[in-house]
Amino acid sequence: MAVTYEKIATNTLGAGVATVTFSSIPATYTDLVLICDTKASTGTPNNRMQVNSDTATNYSQTVLAGNGTTATSARSSSNTFIYADYYATNDTTNNKNTIIQVMNYANTSTYKTILSRANNAAAGTDAIVGLWRSTSAINSITVYVASSWASGAIFSLYGIKAA
Repeated sequence: MAVTYEKIATNTLGAGVATVTFSSIPATYTDLVLICDTKASTGTPNNRMQVNSDTATNYSQTVLAGNGTTATSARSSSNTFIYADYYATNDTTNNKNTIIQVMNYANTSTYKTILSRANNAAAGTDAIVGLWRSTSAINSITVYVASSWASGAIFSLYGIKAA
């Protein structure tokens, strides 16, 4: 079976902002992939994610992370967001790459699984599995930080089509 990635949208920041939203996501794909290439303009924020503007406590996550010296794992539930990174936090000097995969996003009979992998060579790397406890189809994704990303950050959303 052939798998095809189709670009849905790209957002390249012309100025520092704290929130990027992809809305009106078509339900014509099997999965979604969001690739973020970011650097902080201030502070050292972690990327966070919400779907469908849901700010209720419908998210849970398990984190595996390391920074070359220390490895850690954590589990949390009843959150208002999913972390897209943990040790691989944004900083003002180094770019961070994050790949977020959303499986079966248009399915209306299951909760949604979200996998995230992030790395920042100066800070660490991590893998996160998240769960959005809703059977609603996902039609918008918001990624945000506590401070702001630097100008030039790139966010690209792809849909995966199975042939």
